[in-house]
Amino acid sequence: MKVSQLMLFGIFFMGISAVEAQEKKSLKLDEAISMAWKNSNEVSLANAKVATKKYELQSTKNSQYPDLKVSGQYQRLTKASIDLKINKRATSTPPPIVDQLILGQINASVPVFAGFKIQNSIKAYENLYQAEAATASQTKQEIAMKVVSHYADLYKAQRTIELLKENQKSAQQRATDFSDLEKNGIIPRNDLLKSQLQVSKIQLSVDEATKNLNIVNFYLVTLLKLPAKTKLEIKESDFANFQMDNVPTNDEPALQNRKDLEAVRFQEKASQANIKIAKSAYYPSIAFICGYTALDLKNVVTVKNAMNIGVGVSYDISSILKNGTMVKIAESKAIEVQNSEAILTDYIKLEVQNAIEDYDLALKQNIVYAQAVEQSSENYRIIKDKYDNGLSDSNDLLEADVEQLGSKINKALAKANIIQKYYELLSVTGQLSQSFNLSKI
Repeated sequence: MKVSQLMLFGIFFMGISAVEAQEKKSLKLDEAISMAWKNSNEVSLANAKVATKKYELQSTKNSQYPDLKVSGQYQRLTKASIDLKINKRATSTPPPIVDQLILGQINASVPVFAGFKIQNSIKAYENLYQAEAATASQTKQEIAMKVVSHYADLYKAQRTIELLKENQKSAQQRATDFSDLEKNGIIPRNDLLKSQLQVSKIQLSVDEATKNLNIVNFYLVTLLKLPAKTKLEIKESDFANFQMDNVPTNDEPALQNRKDLEAVRFQEKASQANIKIAKSAYYPSIAFICGYTALDLKNVVTVKNAMNIGVGVSYDISSILKNGTMVKIAESKAIEVQNSEAILTDYIKLEVQNAIEDYDLALKQNIVYAQAVEQSSENYRIIKDKYDNGLSDSNDLLEADVEQLGSKINKALAKANIIQKYYELLSVTGQLSQSFNLSKI
């Protein structure tokens, strides 16, 4: 019975372990970005807006096609009084009984000239459609950069916890050794308390890093629309194993590739077309019209094959006075877009310069951190030898250990920081999607 209970107990925990193992997931960075693009609400919204603009463009193009209307009527008349004014003569014949009317019409109208309004409306919506498509591409760039940032933060948190736990083991062993030495009266109790205090501080750091890890993991899992309990494990090969080529050194690529700037440029073209649309009210509208009518007024008249053809002209004379304001509004909006483009251009230049400086700083920090690891390791070795020979106290030893830990953490995170800054530089220059070969997704 006891054996059976133990077996069930073991199977139960094996099941729990299997579930936990299933919840852990490892994704390469490009896979995560692809998943985010497919599942992101922001990307879905951007794509829906593009589709809306496409339908609006098609609707505008439809205005250049003929209007064709078919109508028909059947009316029942009651005691209609008929007085024919033509061919009227004295007769004793009673008036006809008219009790129904049948009327059918087909009318067609083809716009010939509308002050270039139709053509410019199509140009305006074509540019607005292109602007929305560029905005959608920029949204995907931003989502990709968000994934990169979360990946970098998650990787940094994981490496920090690994190094802290390694140091925690040595700190716990030191505290154990100091406890034995203190019991034998070799070291004062104060040294033991300092070593135990260091263990507590490391534990606090582990708890803080674990909290940050859980928060970033939740952000990333939510962004990728994965189950909430999924634990992502970022391997170095998933994030940091690649060559950084063609690093941008100026803002020229950004001015060519940034999709938000491209969107504003298309909006500026649309605003110029809107000015021409507003000016179209100064011109008359001309349309080619034709139609066919069939009529049957029972016992009175039947009309067949009544076809008409001609030209319709309309002109709103009041627009000469009133439309000037509409033209000024359109011109003012065009100026707004031009100023927005200038502001965005300057902002992009600043972004690129900051990203270049951040990337250069990350490279320099990596060199310094590598030197710091060597220096702190050698310093700890020297202090440890001195402490073992009674030439240094516990304060120096613990301080050297903290410095060594800090330098190792900085060095471990330096490479991830370089990669993050590299991707940020690609993002501000509009080249992030191309770096993952995901531009067609």
